[in-house]
Amino acid sequence: MRPGHHRESGVATLIEYLMVSGVLMVLFVIMMLLVNANIMEGPADALSYYAFTDIGNGVSTRIVEVYSIAPQNGTITTNFDIPADVGEQGYFVQIQPSENLNNQNIEVWRDAISSNISLAGIDLTQQGVAIGNTTSGGINTISYNSNGF
Repeated sequence: MRPGHHRESGVATLIEYLMVSGVLMVLFVIMMLLVNANIMEGPADALSYYAFTDIGNGVSTRIVEVYSIAPQNGTITTNFDIPADVGEQGYFVQIQPSENLNNQNIEVWRDAISSNISLAGIDLTQQGVAIGNTTSGGINTISYNSNGF
């Protein structure tokens, strides 16, 4: 055996170890970036959409209930609560006529996630227009006045 042969094989093993470890670390960093975007955010956005749809349906139901017991002359007001956050983030609720003015929509949205729900049971021509907006925090109010606001 030549003198110094053991030293060369030891250095070769160390360099091989460093190269393999370096490649694995680069792959690990790339995988961590992809996991966040594809495995965590995608399903969270899908769940947020379904939660927004449920919230919009709940707000629609509350508005229809107020209109169904609304007095011919007078005012009625009720308070209701919606979830404070979805996916640990706040959101917005907006009620407005649709683009073709045939019905009304409730839009629940945050960032790029949005859900549009039809405000069923209220005809624009006979009972007036429900308009308003709110955020996810706090107690919300629905008011009806026979003379309008």
